[in-house]
Amino acid sequence: MEEFEVSTTSRKTKSVYISTVISIALVLLMTGLLGLILVHAKNLSNYVKENIVLNVIVNGDAKEAEVLNLQKEINADKYVLKTQYISKELAARNLQQDLGEDFVQFLGYNPLLSSIDVYLKAEYANKDSIDVFTENLSEKAMVQEVVYQESLIDMVNKNIRIIGLIILGFACILLIIAVALINNTIRLAVYSQRFLIKSMQMVGATKSFIRSPFIGYGIVHGLLGAIIAIIMLLLVLYFGQQQIPELIILRNYFEFALIFVGVVILGILISGLSTYFAVSKYLRLRMNDLYR
Repeated sequence: MEEFEVSTTSRKTKSVYISTVISIALVLLMTGLLGLILVHAKNLSNYVKENIVLNVIVNGDAKEAEVLNLQKEINADKYVLKTQYISKELAARNLQQDLGEDFVQFLGYNPLLSSIDVYLKAEYANKDSIDVFTENLSEKAMVQEVVYQESLIDMVNKNIRIIGLIILGFACILLIIAVALINNTIRLAVYSQRFLIKSMQMVGATKSFIRSPFIGYGIVHGLLGAIIAIIMLLLVLYFGQQQIPELIILRNYFEFALIFVGVVILGILISGLSTYFAVSKYLRLRMNDLYR
């Protein structure tokens, strides 16, 4: 009979621990998914900003060697990510492809000018930085004008700022929910052991001695939950890139690693602290209060 009761209690304890790990894993999965969304949103924002092009139009009498020297000078600027030299001939070929006819033959000459396409770094793809950059370029004798879509840049930065604030607010709310859910799960798991905690205290065990194994289990549960969550996150990344191959341009292994480390730390920290406070609560209660 005693063996049956012990085995029943053991099975119940294991089921509680398993459900605790699964609950922690699911909550950490949601948190990790939000982290991936934030990373991809940031990388997408940078990708869009870094593909905004500024066309530096040079004078018609500028020699190719002079234009190439100007390109090298622009490449050395801290604002610039990369540049591309577009000769008159290349510009004519590109326009012919767009128009579908040979306008050079029709006109008898090539009216287009050579230019340099400039792509700025993401942190400088805003109106203030672009104004400073274009003002400096316009002072150069061979630069005729700098052309870019000002309205597009304003729209991109405005939309990215709004979306960023929405995602950040959602992240804060989800983090609070995650902490609350894991804390409640741990409290329920410790609740099932409240009589064991009080029995150990009544036979003279110190509070730190009683807490230690529970906190150890809590940390292990948090770690196991984090590992399960990371495996599921890797599967989400894999299948996401299978369905949307373009996501590969937003891939950043370092940032993904930071998210996974954050999931592990969050799982261990919340589980350990929640266990500590839950056990401490039952250590303070009187025997009669355990039945409530």
